[in-house]
Amino acid sequence: MNFKRDLMFLPSLLLFFSISSTSNAKIIPKFPSKTNLPPTDSLSVTLIQNNPKYSYETKYFTQNLDHFNFNPQSYQIFQQRYLINDRFWAKNNAPIFVYTGNEGDIEWFAQNTGFMFEVAPKFKALLVFIEHRYYGKSIPFGGDKEVANSNTSTLGYLSSTQALADYATLIIDLKKNLTAYDSPVVVIGGSYGGMLAAWFRLKYPHVAIGALASSAPILNFENITSPYSFNNIISQDFKSESANCYEVIKGSWKQIQNKAGQPGGLEELRKSFKICKNYINVNALEVWLQTAFVYTPMTDYPTPSNFLAPLPAYPIKQMCKAIDEGREGNDTFARLYGAANIYYNYSGSATCFNLSDNSDPHGLGGWTWQILEINNPGPDTKQVLYMNALSESKN
Repeated sequence: MNFKRDLMFLPSLLLFFSISSTSNAKIIPKFPSKTNLPPTDSLSVTLIQNNPKYSYETKYFTQNLDHFNFNPQSYQIFQQRYLINDRFWAKNNAPIFVYTGNEGDIEWFAQNTGFMFEVAPKFKALLVFIEHRYYGKSIPFGGDKEVANSNTSTLGYLSSTQALADYATLIIDLKKNLTAYDSPVVVIGGSYGGMLAAWFRLKYPHVAIGALASSAPILNFENITSPYSFNNIISQDFKSESANCYEVIKGSWKQIQNKAGQPGGLEELRKSFKICKNYINVNALEVWLQTAFVYTPMTDYPTPSNFLAPLPAYPIKQMCKAIDEGREGNDTFARLYGAANIYYNYSGSATCFNLSDNSDPHGLGGWTWQILEINNPGPDTKQVLYMNALSESKN
């Protein structure tokens, strides 16, 4: 199995969890920050850097801010980044494979999408990775993230509908410039990008002849699927490995809350989980732990990987071994730390963990807004939730 090929499709459960969590989950896990990820010689990064097969050229396309209105502000433009690889392209009528960018830096996805690079030689295809507006370097309003994310008026242009129109406009213009009018286009994506690929084929059938939508939770919306479906899948992952492992994790949340409420309890928790001395908070600690227990199943590969964090093969198995065998000690907190350490510190280089670090290494800043936009709540609810999200991000 080629883990690089499979890595492309795993952010799907992030979307799956995020949509469910807006109204049901107590705490929402976050992506690991750069400070939590020790340097590593990732196979995926090595392949990208050393193999011209996996290389790409970075380009920019002048994109319209608004594709659907005729107000003066609608004629504003921004620079949309896209990556292109023509190493295998036979031109003429050879196909164009387009990755519909997800909620993050497009290079992050391109460097973990081995599938497209592997099939390109067979089909003699041109590869294009288009960055989603408001992510990475494709920021409207002069590239200023603070302005682009400042209020509901500016964020109103961050929508799936506008993103699909971006992709259609860019693809049509690219085919024209390359004199590739007869080259069929297939859009490809995983997770939210897979949803975009499927929607693109439905909305723009004259632009794309097909779509590959992998791990795309197209029907995972409120009032359509169970809000507990994602958590049930995560629970089953741990249950299938070890019933004891699952029970320890399940019962730990109450124990953490009880310990935090005792005199000196937070300091004991800080020491148990080797949290840096600058900050300790029970909710932040729970988020830290839940992040490990949610994102590890997303990358539970039979080979080592480095998409979300440096992880060994079968990381859930390794987590449950740490819990069942008590590698770090016999008490519950020591067992939990041993499991979390698989996710946060597999290389062994971290000495403590910073709960106050809110850095955004993958450029996911607009995702909170998009969760609300995708679920389409009323404007008053959206405004309140957005302001709450801003407030939390500043604390």
